[in-house]
Amino acid sequence: MTLLLALGCAFFPLCFAALRWALQNLASLRMETSEAVLVASKLVSSVQAIMASTAGYIVSTSCRHIIDDQHWLSSAYTQFAVPYFIYDIYAMFLCHWHKHQVKEHGGEARAAGSTWAVVRGYLHKEFLMVLHHAVMVLVCFPLSVVWRQGKGDFFLGCMLMAEVSTPFVCLGKILIQYKRQHTLLHKVNGALMLLSFLCCRVLLFPYLYWAYGRHAGLPLLAVPSALPAHVNLGAALLLAPQLYWFFLICRGACRLFRPRGCPPPSPCQTRD
Repeated sequence: MTLLLALGCAFFPLCFAALRWALQNLASLRMETSEAVLVASKLVSSVQAIMASTAGYIVSTSCRHIIDDQHWLSSAYTQFAVPYFIYDIYAMFLCHWHKHQVKEHGGEARAAGSTWAVVRGYLHKEFLMVLHHAVMVLVCFPLSVVWRQGKGDFFLGCMLMAEVSTPFVCLGKILIQYKRQHTLLHKVNGALMLLSFLCCRVLLFPYLYWAYGRHAGLPLLAVPSALPAHVNLGAALLLAPQLYWFFLICRGACRLFRPRGCPPPSPCQTRD
């Protein structure tokens, strides 16, 4: 366990540092610092997402019995990946910091008060994501490693496959950074992001309930009452931010696919 955690602690920051250096120094790229930080962070997130979803697919398809079957990769990848969430909190802050610096015309923070203002702005903007990452480290990781006691690798594998949507989210942010919102690539990516997020994050939870119901011989609507209250509460807490982010994605898709020249809805018609 210690070795896998150490490997994760080294892999993600080093991957970010190497990509950032390459984006800033390779003659064919030569990105500005703020651009290199953003693109490198999104590439690392995409790498982690591809590894997680691949591991999740292998685990979930290997477990015939959804409760008792085990796969070594479920525990191994969980231990390796948990440092990513700590790294990503820092990477998101670094993106926010450089974005603030660009707005300030590249000037350094002049006082501690200015630095704290950037930190407060970051926490205000990314509060839900920071909270999500903290819960993954402080709650989900101990539960998956200790509390499960080797049970339910199938469900953990399915949860890892939720990362399928992440590369599309990351590509969308990169395209927005370069003001490519109205390109065909951005629209295709937006459609794939919407579909993958719906299937792999929102509909994932009803699917897990259905899978357990099939195993236990229960209809879908009877599954919640057959499970302990803390299981339903945990699922609800995990689903809630996914629904919020899915709402934001849908709102962005409406703006993206609105015909040009069509005015946005008035405040009387919609609320942000």
